[in-house]
Amino acid sequence: MSRFPIVAALMAAALTTSACSTVTRGNSEDVVFTSEPNGAHMTTSMGVGCTTPCTIDIKRKKAFTAVFQHGRETRTINVASKLGGAGVATGAANVIAGGIIGVAVDASTGATLDHLPNPVHADFTQPKSQAQAIAEAHAKAVVQAKAKATVEAKKATNPGQHPTS
Repeated sequence: MSRFPIVAALMAAALTTSACSTVTRGNSEDVVFTSEPNGAHMTTSMGVGCTTPCTIDIKRKKAFTAVFQHGRETRTINVASKLGGAGVATGAANVIAGGIIGVAVDASTGATLDHLPNPVHADFTQPKSQAQAIAEAHAKAVVQAKAKATVEAKKATNPGQHPTS
């Protein structure tokens, strides 16, 4: 009996299960832009803009700068593209299911990355230096809330797998 059908079936399985993060998370994400007060004009270093509050779909691999303008005042916030918690989880599953092909596809598409901060918030009610500190604290709180939600979701799907606190 020829081994070709078995090898072909294994290759097909590897190709169809590769790029887990790319399939489940996509290569772009919605980035939310807010301001206090609402109605600030925001422009990114990529040339796209909107009036807050708004959402723009941005490639996960793109780090950028958001410049908010409200009246004569401006706020500039750098948005990084970093490895995210959900991206790590799907990337780890990809190592098992998709192997090197899936890892390579996810790395090339940026599917394991997240924009931080997201949401991107500019506060015009505070002096500029205080506004930046508030924005950073807000971003940290959002990241912590997302991480907690991910842990709770995993506990809900695998109730016997996690020790109780």
